[in-house]
Amino acid sequence: MTSSAAELALPPSVLLGDAKDLLKRLTRVVTENPSAPLIVDASSLHDFDSSVLAVLLECRRLAQSSRREFVLRNAPPRLNQLAGLYGVAVLLGIEAPVKVAARLA
Repeated sequence: MTSSAAELALPPSVLLGDAKDLLKRLTRVVTENPSAPLIVDASSLHDFDSSVLAVLLECRRLAQSSRREFVLRNAPPRLNQLAGLYGVAVLLGIEAPVKVAARLA
């Protein structure tokens, strides 16, 4: 963690049972760095379910409530797809994958 940004690296696995502890960790990072941008790195993430979206949306909410930027970096393609499926890709600052049918039309 640097003084210029609050950084949180997601673990390799974020499943429903992990979300509560991860949110506690996130809240601690946010309170330790109240004015820095909140940067979440998802590069290690490979095993996850939809609870990771709840964690990321809470990250975004915490950042916005303290008037700071929320940045999600290195989202794996499957996370992009899941966020698109749930309709929250734009909220998380990631591009939803283009639907194959739309490309064929």
